[in-house]
Amino acid sequence: MKKNSKLYKEIFSYLQLLFGTFLMAVGIVVFIAPMKLAPGGVYGIAIILHHLFEFPIGWTGLALDVPLLLLGMWILGPKFGLKTVVGIVSLSLFISLMEWIYGYGLLIDDKSAYFLLSLFGAVFAGVGLGLVFKTRATSGGTDIIASILKKHIHLPLGTILILVDSVIVIMALVAFRGVWEIPLYSLVVIYVTGIVIDKVIEGFKSDKTVYIISEKHEEIRNVILYQLERGGTYIKGEGMYNGAEKKIIYTIVDRKQLPTLIHHVHEIDPKAFLSIIHANETLGDGFKPLDKEL
Repeated sequence: MKKNSKLYKEIFSYLQLLFGTFLMAVGIVVFIAPMKLAPGGVYGIAIILHHLFEFPIGWTGLALDVPLLLLGMWILGPKFGLKTVVGIVSLSLFISLMEWIYGYGLLIDDKSAYFLLSLFGAVFAGVGLGLVFKTRATSGGTDIIASILKKHIHLPLGTILILVDSVIVIMALVAFRGVWEIPLYSLVVIYVTGIVIDKVIEGFKSDKTVYIISEKHEEIRNVILYQLERGGTYIKGEGMYNGAEKKIIYTIVDRKQLPTLIHHVHEIDPKAFLSIIHANETLGDGFKPLDKEL
């Protein structure tokens, strides 16, 4: 059973990877490339080369990816490299297929629609990249560079990608001879893509981590256990002023339950101290199963 379970998870992982690269291809071909936007990555460079020399975007991106792929396999390991091979090849094939069947997307002369189109392109690309990253792979290019830097820089992956890809925006400005709309819209795509990547990786559910310090901790405990039907943990503490022993309640609730918890704590002990922290993702009993992230 365990072997079958691992096999199913691996199959699902590759299907998720392929779906992610397909969404990326839609964002690039339908929304981003027609506007000459170059939102980072080797495909930002490929878009520039396409509009300057009519090189096909899909195959150009693949050719640029090969040296970075070898670097990624050397530093990040063969298993990571295998999935990255699938990501690189599938993204190139999806883009090339869409170039052949669909052409180059929404050719709109009205520049007032560019902002909306850049947002759509960023969302498609961001969701796709987020799904790819969740499989512990990349789609190649600057994704590999960002993943390598993530091992040494304590920043969210999407933020690192923003910094790395911003260099390509400057290249687009030079290549298209100072057309300022291109880098500005490209920056919008990079920024929104980075935010969407982090949301896909970390999850959209807004759980709240709550620390409660109160002399009436038993009554508050009963509210958490029996009214909110949540668990929690006591943490032993010591007051800094008088050295008195404290029991700190540590619990996690969803944002709909938070106002109820605050109300009950205030009713029980108006002098209670609460610290509320946003939890990007909560794994374990009562929340998202831990094995979903394995």
